[in-house]
Amino acid sequence: MVRLPGGRSFVGTNSPAIPADGEGPERGIVLSAFGLEAVTVTNARFAQFVEATGFVTDAERFGWSPVFLGDAEHLQAATRVGAQLPWWHRIEEASWRHPEGPASSIADRMDHPVVQVSWNDANAFARWAGGRLPSEAEWEHGARGGAVRNRFPWGNDEPDDDAAIFCNIWQGQFPDINTQKDGYLRTAPARSYEPNALGLYNMAGNVWEWTRDAFRVRSVAKHAKARNSQALQNNEKVLKGGSFLCHISYCYRYRIAARMGMSPDSAGSNTGFRVAYDLPPTGET
Repeated sequence: MVRLPGGRSFVGTNSPAIPADGEGPERGIVLSAFGLEAVTVTNARFAQFVEATGFVTDAERFGWSPVFLGDAEHLQAATRVGAQLPWWHRIEEASWRHPEGPASSIADRMDHPVVQVSWNDANAFARWAGGRLPSEAEWEHGARGGAVRNRFPWGNDEPDDDAAIFCNIWQGQFPDINTQKDGYLRTAPARSYEPNALGLYNMAGNVWEWTRDAFRVRSVAKHAKARNSQALQNNEKVLKGGSFLCHISYCYRYRIAARMGMSPDSAGSNTGFRVAYDLPPTGET
């Protein structure tokens, strides 16, 4: 766990790349002291939780979960039936144990982030671990390495299809060509790449991370009101960080200010979380 002292910081940006997502405006905040785990919760840790508690995830209860499938056969089939996002498919028996369906396994991915976990699942684990999910502001403060205006956890240098030194995102032509120059088709181990200035790993790319906050766009524009109505109806929560599926041409959401909202019982093959903790103010024990 990385300890972060309380103090003044900010959340959001005054230069949003995707304004409709509610990335701005920048807002000043005061944070209490908190802790944030250096890595996302791994398959190994989640397995310990399940073994200790008998917990059943939302995806397991539903009997299916969304899985990204970018091969030509699946893309063409989905396009023919008019799917708006033809790379996402309902896969029966997909769950944290079998992220891409019953034929897949996490046996060789125990140090990778657990995926196919909902907000409900993440909260249950966090309580068991003695923590909670971070707020969006805490997550951004940790990702930036403090109250500094970095675009990414490592600074402001933009990743590209040739450089594989910053994070695990899509490389190539989304959604059908992934060159895998970074070595990963899907998730990378939770402790991959260089950590940011605070020692936090993979705060950009790899897997989306649940936060405790409700999703809302801070705007009075017509489109924002419609999006907020939808989010309220679905009780959507904020996710941060982007995933291995993000690319500047389609989902430019591996920036720190980027965000997404999903219902609390939703999961996916690119969705995980990390745990935060309440800490006493500096000087107290």
